[in-house]
Amino acid sequence: MYNKIIKRPCCPLIKCFYICQKNRIAMEISKELTVGEVVKENYKTAQIFDRNNIDFCCGGAISIEKACEKGNVEISSLLPELEAAVQANDPDSKYIDSMELNELCDYIEKRHHSYVVDNIPFLSEKLNKLCSVHGENHPELFKVRELFETAAGNLTAHMKKEELILFPYIRRLVNAKNSANSGSSEFGGIDAPIQTMLEEHQAEGERFFEIAALTSNYSCPPDGCNTYRITYQTLNDFEQDLHRHIHLENNILFLKALALEKEIISKN
Repeated sequence: MYNKIIKRPCCPLIKCFYICQKNRIAMEISKELTVGEVVKENYKTAQIFDRNNIDFCCGGAISIEKACEKGNVEISSLLPELEAAVQANDPDSKYIDSMELNELCDYIEKRHHSYVVDNIPFLSEKLNKLCSVHGENHPELFKVRELFETAAGNLTAHMKKEELILFPYIRRLVNAKNSANSGSSEFGGIDAPIQTMLEEHQAEGERFFEIAALTSNYSCPPDGCNTYRITYQTLNDFEQDLHRHIHLENNILFLKALALEKEIISKN
């Protein structure tokens, strides 16, 4: 009697999930799509762009075709690889893209801004130590430290401008959209601060590109100690987090905020 198998009806929510998965339609990849649009659809494609030296965060606004021309990448090889990648579900990208803009601001602050703040002291300390111990044999460490300290100062100021000025403005836009009695006279001109943020993103992206080149893509040299290895790995992680951070702002938050402001003003 204990060997009898009791079949229970499938949970409706589970059944719905599998139906949605089965019927999910992946983005159709074409050369006209922007790099940012593809990465927004599925962040797994970021690895493909990165591997082909195509900037998907700061350079996400250009088409795949132009990105390939700029990077001397064979588009006929890249497109099928992107097609295969977007067939795989990426629930994180879907979840982030579905967020209200105020929620996305909160997410960026809690996930990415806090990451930057938490890791700057550690990296500053370790780079100082590496310069002291290994600087004689590896003079490039002094330039790496200089570049990182500049980036750390710039990113700290950049994030404060977002947290104190731009993000609160975006949250007011969301409140105005959701409030029938909210006027639109207080809104207008978000394009200027966003352009400033884009330029600052570009500058820090280029700075980390230089750091990666100086460190041979964060490869610990044969005479490097454990601190050397950990510092380079953390620098690599820091850059990868910065790439996604910039992607979320450039390719999702800023574009949607510009569209929302235009929508609200047009209703006045």
